[in-house]
Amino acid sequence: MNLLYQRIGGREGISNLLKHFYADVRQDPLIGPIFNAQVEDWKKHLEIIASFWETVIGGPRTYARPMPMIHVSLQLREEHFERWLFLWQANCRAQLPADTAREMIDLSQHIAGKLRLILGISTKQEVP
Repeated sequence: MNLLYQRIGGREGISNLLKHFYADVRQDPLIGPIFNAQVEDWKKHLEIIASFWETVIGGPRTYARPMPMIHVSLQLREEHFERWLFLWQANCRAQLPADTAREMIDLSQHIAGKLRLILGISTKQEVP
């Protein structure tokens, strides 16, 4: 079986992608302040997020937190999702082989769509 988890390089590959991605997020003028205000221990945060992605892409099921609920109090808007996805796509394309990057990007868009729905956020395409 050729799981995405194996193709990305397991936990080490996920951690590498996240290290680069969150370095960009932390410096971003739009979403950086949101993350920097919420995350006190970046090492711990990266471990938690690595567990989330590990579980999502076919690795060990190490994540068991209420991911959507963590985001409820953040007052996120569509532009926050767009920036997060933009940075995620750029990092996936820079750090991963093209086919693996595409799968990770597709997954992120699916997850973002579900989270938008839960938070009641409309995308620009949905606005009349």
